[in-house]
Amino acid sequence: MGQTVFRRALTEEVYGRELASPQELAWRLGRTRRDFLRDAAGMALGATLMGASPFVRGETAAKKRKVIVITFGGGARDQETFAPEGQENIPHLLNELIPQSSFFTRVTNQGILGHYVATASLATGVYETLNNFSAIAPEHPTVFEYFRKDLKRPSSDAWVVAPSNGFNRIGESECRSYGSGLGARVVLPKHLLSATTSGTSADFEHLLRDNYETPLYVPQIGGGEFELRQLETILKLSVDDFKAHARTMSSPDELSVYIAKRLMKQESPSLLWITMHDIDIAHSGAYSLYIDAIRRTDRLCAEIWKAAQSEPEYAGNTTLLILPDFGRDADQDPGGNGFQHHRTGDVASRTTWMMALGVGTRPGVVFDSPLQSIDLVPSLGAMMGFSPTQSQGKPIKELL
Repeated sequence: MGQTVFRRALTEEVYGRELASPQELAWRLGRTRRDFLRDAAGMALGATLMGASPFVRGETAAKKRKVIVITFGGGARDQETFAPEGQENIPHLLNELIPQSSFFTRVTNQGILGHYVATASLATGVYETLNNFSAIAPEHPTVFEYFRKDLKRPSSDAWVVAPSNGFNRIGESECRSYGSGLGARVVLPKHLLSATTSGTSADFEHLLRDNYETPLYVPQIGGGEFELRQLETILKLSVDDFKAHARTMSSPDELSVYIAKRLMKQESPSLLWITMHDIDIAHSGAYSLYIDAIRRTDRLCAEIWKAAQSEPEYAGNTTLLILPDFGRDADQDPGGNGFQHHRTGDVASRTTWMMALGVGTRPGVVFDSPLQSIDLVPSLGAMMGFSPTQSQGKPIKELL
């Protein structure tokens, strides 16, 4: 099918009937993804599993298991990824990762479409309602708190690598029965870099930009003795070595993945959460930068999986989950700005996907049953043996 014909077919399939409900439009979008993944990557259609217990993992398996979650802000649209004209932008996902994965075509975010609040919702299993541009903790317990409290794990066993725009509070919640002291340790690569530059950051400005969405919220990038101690005692990096590595990098996400791989080598956390943000450059309105960010994210996801396969603590006992926090506006929505924003709440901006590969997954299988993004936390609980009691999602049976 030619690119122009496919684009027209996709538009007609997803948006063709004026009175179609959002649920029907989401179903059509998921089905379209399923069909071209089956054609492009040779995926098989998986049947929904019924009757599986959500908490069936043995204690020994749970202790050995490693889980890495990659989320990325402002997920890319199908036109620039899975559709024929977009597949050149995701060669690693399409040719390396998807064939090894269970791929879920229809994951819906029914919450607020802001990056911090959406990531907080992914991490709690509840659609949080906090101010997206405020550095405040989630109201409900995070996956890291459930993991550490239920399984009595040390703070070194749960880590978050995140952009610094408010995400410094993502590790633990305001919930009184969890909260302080039970969350993940958070490392903010931009803060690490800022601490090493001592105010002379001209060489690293491209790595320190902290917000793409609005000029009204551009927080200062801080960094001090705490970050320097993280760098030297945890990551085992000297200031000079870290700066030398940073000079070779083209984006903040490359810096984040570098730090994540150091954490895997030095700390080997059982639960590692990596939030990437480069794709949100789309807010600048530069389509070429948006495409560059998609291609970079594609490559970095593959790098993380390769690292998991090569590190002795992770090889053979790791599950990797990759999902956008949400999508972007459709070109057909008159209230949106296409690839540039995600403000309409239309089907394209709310309906994304997830892939899961490694231990406990069924490689080469595509599932088009409807899921919600808040289903992630209870699914992680089922995999690792903890009970996310306040989560409002449901375990994904196909992962159990």
